[in-house]
Amino acid sequence: MAQAAAPPEDPLAWAAELADVYFGYDKAAIRKSEHGKLDAVAKLLTADGKRKIVVEGHCDERGTAQYNMALGERRATSVRDYLVKAGVPSSQVDVVSYGKERPQCTEASAECFQYNRRAHFTAQ
Repeated sequence: MAQAAAPPEDPLAWAAELADVYFGYDKAAIRKSEHGKLDAVAKLLTADGKRKIVVEGHCDERGTAQYNMALGERRATSVRDYLVKAGVPSSQVDVVSYGKERPQCTEASAECFQYNRRAHFTAQ
Protein backbone atom coordinates (compact mmCIF):
# COMPACT_ATOMS: atom_id res chain seq x y z
CA MET A 1 0.00 0.00 0.00
CA ALA A 2 1.40 3.43 -0.98
CA GLN A 3 2.00 5.98 1.72
CA ALA A 4 0.36 9.36 1.42
CA ALA A 5 2.73 12.17 0.61
CA ALA A 6 3.57 14.49 3.48
CA PRO A 7 1.89 17.85 3.26
CA PRO A 8 4.17 20.55 1.87
CA GLU A 9 5.97 22.61 4.49
CA ASP A 10 4.62 26.11 4.99
CA PRO A 11 7.34 28.49 3.71
CA LEU A 12 6.15 31.17 6.14
CA ALA A 13 6.13 28.96 9.24
CA TRP A 14 9.55 30.23 10.39
CA ALA A 15 7.94 33.47 11.66
CA ALA A 16 5.90 31.53 14.24
CA GLU A 17 9.17 31.07 16.17
CA LEU A 18 9.64 34.83 16.63
CA ALA A 19 8.81 36.08 20.12
CA ASP A 20 6.43 38.98 20.62
CA VAL A 21 7.87 42.24 21.95
CA TYR A 22 5.93 43.74 24.87
CA PHE A 23 5.46 47.39 25.78
CA GLY A 24 4.58 49.40 28.85
CA TYR A 25 1.21 51.07 29.27
CA ASP A 26 0.79 53.93 26.79
CA LYS A 27 4.40 53.47 25.60
CA ALA A 28 6.07 52.81 22.26
CA ALA A 29 9.64 52.76 23.59
CA ILE A 30 11.29 49.35 23.50
CA ARG A 31 12.23 48.02 26.92
CA LYS A 32 15.84 46.89 27.37
CA SER A 33 14.48 43.50 28.41
CA GLU A 34 13.07 43.08 24.88
CA HIS A 35 16.32 43.81 23.03
CA GLY A 36 17.40 40.15 22.95
CA LYS A 37 14.21 39.19 21.12
CA LEU A 38 14.78 41.88 18.52
CA ASP A 39 18.45 41.01 18.14
CA ALA A 40 17.41 37.42 17.34
CA VAL A 41 14.96 38.69 14.68
CA ALA A 42 17.64 40.96 13.21
CA LYS A 43 20.12 38.08 13.03
CA LEU A 44 17.61 35.87 11.25
CA LEU A 45 16.66 38.54 8.72
CA THR A 46 20.22 39.66 7.95
CA ALA A 47 21.25 36.02 7.44
CA ASP A 48 18.56 35.52 4.78
CA GLY A 49 17.74 38.62 2.73
CA LYS A 50 14.80 36.86 1.07
CA ARG A 51 12.80 36.73 4.29
CA LYS A 52 10.36 39.54 4.94
CA ILE A 53 8.22 40.31 7.94
CA VAL A 54 5.32 42.47 8.95
CA VAL A 55 5.53 44.00 12.41
CA GLU A 56 1.99 44.22 13.81
CA GLY A 57 1.41 46.87 16.49
CA HIS A 58 -1.20 45.93 19.10
CA CYS A 59 -2.71 47.65 22.15
CA ASP A 60 -4.87 46.79 25.13
CA GLU A 61 -8.56 47.67 25.23
CA ARG A 62 -8.17 50.95 27.09
CA GLY A 63 -8.42 54.16 25.06
CA THR A 64 -10.27 55.02 21.88
CA ALA A 65 -9.95 53.02 18.70
CA GLN A 66 -8.31 56.00 16.96
CA TYR A 67 -5.78 56.53 19.76
CA ASN A 68 -4.87 52.84 19.84
CA MET A 69 -4.42 52.67 16.06
CA ALA A 70 -1.87 55.49 16.34
CA LEU A 71 -0.15 53.89 19.36
CA GLY A 72 0.02 50.51 17.58
CA GLU A 73 1.62 52.25 14.60
CA ARG A 74 4.23 53.88 16.85
CA ARG A 75 5.02 50.52 18.46
CA ALA A 76 5.43 48.75 15.14
CA THR A 77 7.54 51.60 13.79
CA SER A 78 9.84 51.59 16.84
CA VAL A 79 10.44 47.85 16.29
CA ARG A 80 11.14 48.40 12.58
CA ASP A 81 13.54 51.23 13.41
CA TYR A 82 15.38 49.02 15.91
CA LEU A 83 15.75 46.27 13.31
CA VAL A 84 16.99 48.70 10.66
CA LYS A 85 19.58 50.12 13.09
CA ALA A 86 20.65 46.50 13.72
CA GLY A 87 21.41 46.09 9.99
CA VAL A 88 18.16 44.76 8.54
CA PRO A 89 17.31 46.42 5.21
CA SER A 90 14.08 48.40 5.54
CA SER A 91 12.76 46.58 2.45
CA GLN A 92 12.48 43.41 4.61
CA VAL A 93 10.22 45.00 7.24
CA ASP A 94 6.69 46.38 6.86
CA VAL A 95 4.51 47.72 9.67
CA VAL A 96 0.79 47.63 10.35
CA SER A 97 -1.31 48.67 13.33
CA TYR A 98 -4.30 46.72 14.60
CA GLY A 99 -4.77 48.94 17.65
CA LYS A 100 -7.05 47.14 20.08
CA GLU A 101 -8.94 45.22 17.38
CA ARG A 102 -7.07 41.88 17.63
CA PRO A 103 -6.47 41.14 21.31
CA GLN A 104 -4.39 38.12 22.26
CA CYS A 105 -6.17 37.97 25.62
CA THR A 106 -9.75 39.06 26.32
CA GLU A 107 -9.92 39.20 30.13
CA ALA A 108 -10.06 42.63 31.77
CA SER A 109 -6.97 42.19 33.97
CA ALA A 110 -3.55 43.81 34.25
CA GLU A 111 -1.86 40.60 33.08
CA CYS A 112 -4.13 40.38 30.05
CA PHE A 113 -3.59 44.04 29.19
CA GLN A 114 0.17 43.41 29.21
CA TYR A 115 -0.15 40.55 26.71
CA ASN A 116 -2.08 42.81 24.35
CA ARG A 117 0.50 45.63 24.41
CA ARG A 118 2.80 44.04 21.89
CA ALA A 119 4.46 43.91 18.52
CA HIS A 120 3.86 40.61 16.75
CA PHE A 121 5.72 39.28 13.72
CA THR A 122 4.25 37.60 10.67
CA ALA A 123 6.05 36.48 7.53
CA GLN A 124 5.33 37.89 4.11
